[in-house]
Amino acid sequence: MAVVTGAGRGLGRAYAEALAAAGAAVVVNDVDAATAGQAAAALQEAGGRAVAAPGAVGGTEVAESLVATAVAEFGRLDVLVTNAGVLRDRVLWKMSDDDFDTVIDVHLRGTFTCARAAAVRMREQGEGGRLILISSPAGQRGNFGQTNYAAAKAGIVAMARTWAMELARANITVNAVVPVAATEMTRTIPAFAPYLEEAERTGGPLPAWLRRDEGLGTVQDVAGLIVYLASDASKEVTGQAIGIGGDRLSLWSHPAEKAVAYAGGGWSAGAIADAWGGFEPETYGIPAPEVPAS
Repeated sequence: MAVVTGAGRGLGRAYAEALAAAGAAVVVNDVDAATAGQAAAALQEAGGRAVAAPGAVGGTEVAESLVATAVAEFGRLDVLVTNAGVLRDRVLWKMSDDDFDTVIDVHLRGTFTCARAAAVRMREQGEGGRLILISSPAGQRGNFGQTNYAAAKAGIVAMARTWAMELARANITVNAVVPVAATEMTRTIPAFAPYLEEAERTGGPLPAWLRRDEGLGTVQDVAGLIVYLASDASKEVTGQAIGIGGDRLSLWSHPAEKAVAYAGGGWSAGAIADAWGGFEPETYGIPAPEVPAS
């Protein structure tokens, strides 16, 4: 039995559809009641078990109501997928308090409150469970104009690692998924837009280089990872950040010291300046796509 937040459209709906197709009952959450209802009805028409549970994630009340709906409708909760999100992209000097707070509330606080409510229920059931937290490449590398979003998505990965430790004894696995797919957001990337528009217009596939080299495919390409992480096959997988998109599956590394130097008695500013030349700084930002010459 699974709860999927932000499941009315896009990636969230693909996750809900894949879980239902694999036999899970699904609570379909979306901020828009009509959208949640339509998605749940579509799952039912396809032979699945589903119920709509609209509400804006962020606060404790909605989080606990999603768990309560799962228990009332299907008797238990086994899987939580925290997918709900919004964007308020602005460069730092133009980002308002509301831009920042809205994104942090939905992505970061919403993941926290929903996961907390799910963990309480799963621990009460005593049979383990799965928390699948949706992150983003922006949270791993940063992205221009996305202070709020990148911070939230980085925090989600940190929470996955922390909760994996805290919930291990309860046999609850916690992993972060780092998806890349053709969505409304990726359509705004100039290098991708012509190929996405062509595929949509013709109904044909995305170019092989885009699926492989950039790891960009359809929302359905991502859904298999969600089903895997929700299954018994992944019971030993926890505390990981796993990327998927198009033809690419990847494991993101955890932050670690890349280079170390020592100075007896400690470091002065001048000594740091001298030593810094021996370090190779890390890159930052999502790399620009490399479009093959036509």
